Amino acid sequence: MSEPQVTIQPIYADRASGQTYPNARAMVDAYLTRFGERAGATLEALDASGYTLVRKGSASVGINVLEDHGVILFVAPVMPVPLTGRETFYRKLLDLSFLATSDAAFAVDAQRDEVVVRSLRRLSGLDYEEFEDLLETVGKVADEWDDTLRAEFGQG
Repeated sequence: MSEPQVTIQPIYADRASGQTYPNARAMVDAYLTRFGERAGATLEALDASGYTLVRKGSASVGINVLEDHGVILFVAPVMPVPLTGRETFYRKLLDLSFLATSDAAFAVDAQRDEVVVRSLRRLSGLDYEEFEDLLETVGKVADEWDDTLRAEFGQG
């Protein structure tokens, strides 16, 4: 006897407003519009690949909707990985990632040899407040630490 198959459809809806969306991109585009209205700025919608860029202070936060993986990824470049003192540098990033980065963390983009602040979250069930919090957090952490880390460890 085979067990019944359970299909769990992703939920693309905002809890606070009750608004539902046909897919993740429509949901994130609506959240981008709302965020821009609250910030008094016009933000670009997601491009064909599911990406857009938002400026937060001195930081640029890339928003990537990876529907095939069911996640949204926020990434803000901080600085190139330094050529020397890497052990001390990586220790500092790990220490900061423990509590100072809230829902975000420092990471290394190996393809670019660049330090970034990133946060990853499942798309299903993402409400606007979570979206706004993740975007604000990634931007704030990158903006707060980019100059400090560059001054302490150099450009790379």
